[in-house]
Amino acid sequence: MNTTKLALIATATVAVMFASPALTANALSACASLGGTVDGDQTCHVHSATSNDTLDMSFPVDYPDQNALGAYLREDREQFVSWIARATPDGRHRPYVHEVTAKVYRSAADTQSVVLEIQDDTGAAHQGHPDTHFKAFNYDVSKRVPITFDTLFKPATDPVAVLNPIIQRQLGTHAEAPFKDLDANTYRNFALTDDAVIFFFGEDQVVQDHNGPHQVSVPRSELAPLLA
Repeated sequence: MNTTKLALIATATVAVMFASPALTANALSACASLGGTVDGDQTCHVHSATSNDTLDMSFPVDYPDQNALGAYLREDREQFVSWIARATPDGRHRPYVHEVTAKVYRSAADTQSVVLEIQDDTGAAHQGHPDTHFKAFNYDVSKRVPITFDTLFKPATDPVAVLNPIIQRQLGTHAEAPFKDLDANTYRNFALTDDAVIFFFGEDQVVQDHNGPHQVSVPRSELAPLLA
């Protein structure tokens, strides 16, 4: 391991230790494994830059399931670095940019959500155009288990049938850009609050309106009979 990498890991280690004694070894490992540093707000910051690319990531180190969060971010970085290594020069005069930012949501029901917004201008994921998409993580703190779309709702219910008209109503009708088929996979990225379940959709994921990413807040009252 080179000297620069060792220095980054050492810096992250010291930063996490002084940020909060309650932080787990998993939090330290997730940040340090990415070569990041932790600030006073318990946010890990990862930065790397070359003449060809710039990568920035930030995420909370107090999210309970650091293993899942760290694993996803490592894979995401590896995919970006791998794409850069294979990319052919296109005459552009600025580096490719990959940026990951996080927003945290909590509820009184002892749930915690982290939604990663991923902005990438390589065009690798979106037919040659810059792309913004999401990756969400949800956790039941009291039960110490992740919350997925499947476990969010009661067994033998059909949440998609309830959600589809709500999403279509809130996003409006697009005569020139009809809605795509919406299934359970469409709703995999969500966050939980006291009042709502917020769903996040990447650019053109649900409707090809070329109007950027979308987010739709569905009141819990509309989903109450279905929620587990």
